[in-house]
Order: sequence, then C-alpha cells, then structure tokens
Amino acid sequence: MLVYGLLGALWILVLGWQTQEHLRVREAARTDLRNRSKDIANTLSAIIRGMRFRGVIPQERLEPVLNEMIHGRTNELIESSELLSIVLLNATNQPVASAGRPIDLQREDFLQEGEHWGPRSVTLVNPVDLGAGLSAQGLTNTVILPLSGEFTNRANKPGREFARWGPPPPEERPPPNAPTNLGMGDPPPGGWQSRPREPGGRPGRPFWLRGMVEQDFQSLVAKQTLHGLVLTMSTEGLAAAITRDLWLRTIIVLLAGLSVLGSGLAWRNLTKSSELQIRLVRTSEMNTHLKEMNLAAAGLAHETRNPLNIIRGLAQMISRQSGGSAEIQERSREIVEEADKVAAQLNEFINYSRPREVRRSRLALNSVVNEVVRALNYDLEEKKINLQVKGEPLSVEADEQSLRQALFNLLLNAIQAVDSAGEIQIVTERRSAAEASLEVRDNGPGVPPEHRTEIFKPYFTAQKQGTGLGLAVVQQIVLAHGWEVECLANEPRGAIFRITHLQLVA
Repeated sequence: MLVYGLLGALWILVLGWQTQEHLRVREAARTDLRNRSKDIANTLSAIIRGMRFRGVIPQERLEPVLNEMIHGRTNELIESSELLSIVLLNATNQPVASAGRPIDLQREDFLQEGEHWGPRSVTLVNPVDLGAGLSAQGLTNTVILPLSGEFTNRANKPGREFARWGPPPPEERPPPNAPTNLGMGDPPPGGWQSRPREPGGRPGRPFWLRGMVEQDFQSLVAKQTLHGLVLTMSTEGLAAAITRDLWLRTIIVLLAGLSVLGSGLAWRNLTKSSELQIRLVRTSEMNTHLKEMNLAAAGLAHETRNPLNIIRGLAQMISRQSGGSAEIQERSREIVEEADKVAAQLNEFINYSRPREVRRSRLALNSVVNEVVRALNYDLEEKKINLQVKGEPLSVEADEQSLRQALFNLLLNAIQAVDSAGEIQIVTERRSAAEASLEVRDNGPGVPPEHRTEIFKPYFTAQKQGTGLGLAVVQQIVLAHGWEVECLANEPRGAIFRITHLQLVA
C-alpha cells in the first residue's frame, strides 16, 4: 500500500505541476496580448503626433489610418485580424473617432480603465494613457475636427461670430513673403495664416476658428479633444495557443498516469511473484523435512505395528473366552479400542509425514464437495446438522485425492466443533478471472484470535476427540498446491476456514 500511495502522490504531483505550467502559459499569452496592445497604442500616439497641425487633426485623414491599422497594414506588430476596433474618446468618454467593429460604450463597466474579457475578444481601455503621452510631448488639446461642413456657411446669429471653414477672405490672407510653418502638416483648404499666441506662450486658435465665440470654442474643444483610447483585440489566437498547451499538458498527465498504472501493475506482479516464490521455498523446505520424518515414521511404524497388533490380538482372545469374568472381558474390549486409537493416530502421522506429490487435473469443485458431504452424511444426520452448499459451479486445477482429503478434514473439524442442530456452510466463490476460494463456515464456539495461526500446527487441538493432525494435513496439502489457508471469525459466532488462490480452469 505504501508503494501504491507513493505512485499516486507522484501522479498528483505531476498533475499539479502541469496545471501550474498551463496557468503560467495562459498568463504569459495574455501578457503578450497586453504588450501588443501597448505597442499599438504607442504607434497610434506617434501617428497622431505626426498628423497634428496647430493642435488639430482632420478626421477624414485620421480615420483611413485607423482603418489601415485594423487590417494590419500600418505596423508589422499588428497581426492581421487581431485588432478588431479602435475608438478615440474625449474627456466625457464619448467617441471622437473610431474604426472597426462598433463598441457598446454605454456599458457601465467601460467607464473604468482596465481589461474586459469576452468569449472571443478583449476590450482594453487606455492600455497607454494617450492624453498623458501627448502632454509629455508638449502637445496638448489635440482636437479632431470633422470636415463634413459642420463649420461652413452657417448664418451668423446676432451678437455671435462663427468660424468659416474654407479659403480665408483676401483681407485675412498672409502676404506672399510671410513665414510659413512647412513640415508641420498639410495646410487646410485654402492655405493658412500666422496666428497670434495666447498669454503664456501657447499657440492660439487655428485661423479658421478665430471667428468662433470663446464659449462655443471651449465647447468644441471639450467635445472633440482627444483624451482616451479603447482597443478591442481578438482572442482567437490566444485561445488557440491556450488550447494547444492544454492538450499538451493533458497528454503529459495521461502518459504520467499510464506510467504510474504500469508501475503499479509491475509492482503487483512482482509482489505476487515474490509471494509465490516464498510459498515454493516453504513447500520445498517442508517436503525436505517431511522426507526425513517419513524415514523415521516408517521405521517407527514398522517397530510399533507388530507389538500393537499382538496386544490387540491377545486382548480379543481374552474377551472371547467364555470362562472369563465380565470385568475381564470389558477390560479386554477397552484394550482393543485403545489399540485401534493408537493405530489410527499412527496412520495419521504416517499420512502427515509423507511428502505430497501433486498430480494436477481439471476438477469440478462442486462434485468434490458433494462426494465429501455424502461420505460424512452419517455424522451430519447423527448431530442433526443443517448443511448448506452455496456458490456457482467452478472448475479448478488440483490433485483430486489431496483436495478431497483437505475438504474432508475441514468438514469433519466443523462437525466436531458445532453442537447438535448446528449449522455448517460450504461456499465456493470466484475471486477473479483466474482464482477462486473455498470456505467452510460453522456456528460453533469459534477459535480465539491468539490460536488462529497455531491451530494448523501438528498436535495442536482444542477438541477432546481430535488428534491434532487434521488441520496440519490441510495446511500441508494447501502449501503443496501453492494455495493459502486461514482461520477467521464467523460473525456473530463460529469460525471460517478459507482456502484461497485456487486456479480456475475455463
């Protein structure tokens, strides 16, 4: 269990490692997208600085540039179809100029700077503070004016003077030798003229807005002054990269899981092989020991049987004499009975000391059980024991005589343990595709936990009629087959003798 726990902990460690790596890759991809948005914002800031003329950018010149940025033709940093929309905002978060897919700026969450991730796109509000960036260059009050005729040919109201968009009148045109501001941008339609400076050194209004009332001019500046930036970028490439990384991490985790599973199966097979080798070594040692005991037992049997038979014969002759007293005849019969007991114990000892030669064959387990039950049917009826045979028909590979002897000893042990009208169950069960088990259950007094391993040793018995070799013979047969036998508690009362690792035959 410790090895399996370590393998499971190793797999969990790999899973956590790959999960952390995937989160790192996902965050790195998002950071890369944020950096590209900042590059786009800086590019746009440079374009705006290059297009300014006296604080004003014509919208009809700006929007084609924005559209080119949408299609990825302005800057090599912008991938095709990655930038979805650009919106330039004023101080009140109203659009001044835009290109690409429309953005719902009425949503409350867009009023704050930051990132707004959607299923397939991300909207970034002010990835670079465009207003601060322009102010750092000394370019304040960048006004984007439409050229749609909004300020042309409008009737003057009494007391107000509006700007005229178009060629200046002759009296306002600069003289031919007047200095010009070449290189600062294209002149407005009809040329330009020099303008006075306001207090503090700031340039004044463009000459085509000099006729506008100050209040209207400030309203125009507030409405059309560039202040903020909103970019919407596609996240399909980001999602594809994250998905590829997720598949990669998943494959790594699956391979790690297969490795852990293979290691676990290998350890299990190694453990089973080690247990089998241990059982084989124990069996070999026991066979060697039993061969030595068999030689001694053969000599003992030869030296003991002849005097025992003589004693038994003489006792029978005395019991049959007609002139003998009743007491002498009774004592003679007792001698015969005791001699028979000694002969039975001697035979069991010889049977136990004989090495087991296993001749395996295919056996129907239920047929062997029924034969043993029939052999002990008289003992079962004498004590009125209720015997039940449970389990599906199974075929196993075993030595028929040895299996019958082991089952006979277990069933006889159960019959001797239970009281009159007791209950005994013989259960055959399939444990796996290749192994089965055999159990003999009784409701007798049971076996104390401290005696459950000692009970299989020779001459250890808790029954008055037992010889102490029946269960030892069972263990000998089990070890010779490579099986295992154990004694367990049968709740609420009794004992269970279970033989496991019986090899199934298809």
